[in-house]
Amino acid sequence: MHDPLPLLVNTDFPPVERARLETLQVNVGYRCNQSCVHCHVTAGPKRTEEMDRSTAETVVHFLEAADVDMLDITGGAPELNAHFRYMVEQARYLGIHVVDRCNLTILEEPGFEDLAEYLAEHRVEVVASLPCYLGKNVDRQRGKGVFDASIRGLKRLNRAGYGDPASGLSLSLVYNPQGAALPPPQTELESAYREELGNRYGVRFTRLLTLANMPVGRFASTLLSKGQFDTYMALLKSAHKDENLDAVMCRTLISVDWRGFVYDCDFNQMLGLSMRYNGSPRVHLSELMHKDLNGRAIVVRDHCYGCTAGQGSSCSGALS
Repeated sequence: MHDPLPLLVNTDFPPVERARLETLQVNVGYRCNQSCVHCHVTAGPKRTEEMDRSTAETVVHFLEAADVDMLDITGGAPELNAHFRYMVEQARYLGIHVVDRCNLTILEEPGFEDLAEYLAEHRVEVVASLPCYLGKNVDRQRGKGVFDASIRGLKRLNRAGYGDPASGLSLSLVYNPQGAALPPPQTELESAYREELGNRYGVRFTRLLTLANMPVGRFASTLLSKGQFDTYMALLKSAHKDENLDAVMCRTLISVDWRGFVYDCDFNQMLGLSMRYNGSPRVHLSELMHKDLNGRAIVVRDHCYGCTAGQGSSCSGALS
């Protein structure tokens, strides 16, 4: 695996400061039932890093102490973590909106047959990766048979009420480009997804989120192996828009890894770029109870251009 960090350090990315903290994003581990080509986490079935109960309890204590609106749970496949449901239930008890970053195929794994109904019962928003509405493209990026399993997973979620405006259960699909290119306009692509998935499979969803592939993790390694890393970085930099800086996700989000250490975003987490706090080389979530992070400088490197290029990209899709 190639390490892209040395190529990202000498950056001219503009400085960014934090606003009010709204979202606690928690990566509960890198174990996954899939191994996707574009995965910046480099997740897979053989990864063993997983959040333990003590760290999960620290997450809940932080939710109790902080004025956050959302708990965003990711992985790997977050549902594989033994404490996933504990965190969901505790956050919902506190009135906090919960997002599950679901890969859809987990719905077919043994022991997860009730997952769709569980998520619906607790009013969890599902954000599901489906990088194309064509099966061959999805299978090329995510593995053979993944597209068909994803469609079956979407239908399970639909039966539980997801994607139905009357239910209020939000189901967002996530698009990633197949290679070293920026995503197309989100609104136009969403219309194509609705037509294709609706007409072919009877699938409904709430919205489409388009995300740029970040030059981090498995995707960065692929770029380096193909000699495309510099070209892709030049594309991101040439498409940078200053107006996207106010909306980048790191201004209102912190990212917590499976051990409880804190980063300005999930991409910084994968690069090992810890949040700066009181001169410490890294900070644990337990140290931030009742702390105001507003106005603090965010750690930036050249990969940050992936969030400001073109229409912009964040965990919530396009920025503009």
